[in-house]
Amino acid sequence: MSVNGLNQEKLSGSWLEEIGRQVFSAAEEFFEVSKMKKGQLVVVGCSSSEIANSRIGSYSSKEIGEVVYRALATECEKRGIYLAAQCCEHLNRALIIEEEAAERFGYEPINVIPQLKAGGSFATAAWAGMKSPVAVERIAANGGIDIGDTLIGMHLKAVAVPVRIPTMQIGGAHVVCARVRPKFVGGGRAVYDEKLM
Repeated sequence: MSVNGLNQEKLSGSWLEEIGRQVFSAAEEFFEVSKMKKGQLVVVGCSSSEIANSRIGSYSSKEIGEVVYRALATECEKRGIYLAAQCCEHLNRALIIEEEAAERFGYEPINVIPQLKAGGSFATAAWAGMKSPVAVERIAANGGIDIGDTLIGMHLKAVAVPVRIPTMQIGGAHVVCARVRPKFVGGGRAVYDEKLM
């Protein structure tokens, strides 16, 4: 049951475990092919409503947000990659990142704390789970995972390149991934570094 767009049901533990497994799989697959390096920043947008087979923004679930955050945080920490949790459009798709990352990349913190219906369940879980979270308005990430068509493209560096992974859905949410590559310059006579493509 949804009240004011919040999921009021107790979700099955086995279903949540399966969502966690799907997120782990998607993250592993993405990091294997995305060419991301230690110390870089990955942006993740997540709709818990879409995961629960509902329309984005209509069925926010604290439990789903926490499961997704834990799985992604574990995979990012293992690789030394900073996680940026994208908020929903009610916070203008601001991002929750570790204060250390904001300082490292020169991102100016803003004053907002995400909530289930103003930021979303994933960003709210990130705020609760990070050591020293801050919100920032925008970033330029090296790659991204979009769970539920949350539109992460505005937070990727140019040039974004689609990344295909075997995990195409998490619950009912469509999964789209991207990495970035340097721009090509010089035209037809230019020679390019294959390792950067």
